[in-house]
Amino acid sequence: MTREQFVEQVGREQAHLRRFLTALCCGNGAEADDIAQEALIKAYLRSSQYDERGQFSAWLMKIAYRVFIDSRRKQKHQQELPLEKAITLQGNSKSDEAFRYQELHTALATLSETMRTSILLYYMQGYQIKEIAEITENSEDAIKKQLSRGRQELKHILERWTKINSWKTCSRTIIHN
Repeated sequence: MTREQFVEQVGREQAHLRRFLTALCCGNGAEADDIAQEALIKAYLRSSQYDERGQFSAWLMKIAYRVFIDSRRKQKHQQELPLEKAITLQGNSKSDEAFRYQELHTALATLSETMRTSILLYYMQGYQIKEIAEITENSEDAIKKQLSRGRQELKHILERWTKINSWKTCSRTIIHN
């Protein structure tokens, strides 16, 4: 694969990659951008290994998923940020936009990483079960189970939140009237 072909392919897949990683990182755009950047670098360095008979997007997602898993492993070994340093961190200028999918990201965060990945690749990215199995290096049966359990957990969580939000709205109406 030439450099120009790589750039062209990445141009087509970049938005999908970022959307997948942002959801996988539960709405943390900065973390998703870091992972995307590292994944694109790794993909470029391995572009000579890409088999053009395969789907470029699946190949790229597999690399990004591996970078995500590695990133999570590193995070588990790092110490928590000291309070003094946390106070000095600057927020993103698009912070209002970050709340747009807050409930969905929060619900997705309750799922295991493997379930969340399967749900996102299947429903958000449109991959088939066989492709997801290849990307995540799991069996097709495992992916089917992750999808089924993930749907059930999300349904349960979102139904519970709907009930809680309905109750809050109702109680606010009663209190203010």
